[in-house]
Amino acid sequence: MRSASRFIAILIITLPATVAAQQLAPYTISGDGIAQSLTGQPGDAARGRALVLARSSTCILCHSGPFPEARFQGDLAPSLAGAGSRSTMPQLRLRLVDASRLNPATIMPSYYRIDGLTRVGSAWRDKPILSAEQIEDIVAYLATLRE
Repeated sequence: MRSASRFIAILIITLPATVAAQQLAPYTISGDGIAQSLTGQPGDAARGRALVLARSSTCILCHSGPFPEARFQGDLAPSLAGAGSRSTMPQLRLRLVDASRLNPATIMPSYYRIDGLTRVGSAWRDKPILSAEQIEDIVAYLATLRE
């Protein structure tokens, strides 16, 4: 009986997160970008910077940038320095949501996509790597990186 109660408690705690994770905010790709915010609100650049530097979001595992405090920045992908000069916010948003739309051979993860993926870790099945809010925060930060 005790294990059944524990199972139900775990189910109650995890079910809302699972359901919420499966429902992505709708978006429309137009040309090479997603014009509208995924949340309907602008992101927070300070939170975006923290996410870019967090190893859990994986940005600096592949990218380098103007982050003097961050050791061991990646060199597999282009530097993020000047990203806001090279790309518009809609372009940045699409790159984060699903970079494979722009380059089918990319190794960059689709951070806000759950369908049609084949090599997905069990922890990320049926849920995006980043939330809509996190995508918008990173877009807001990257847009500030000007050359």
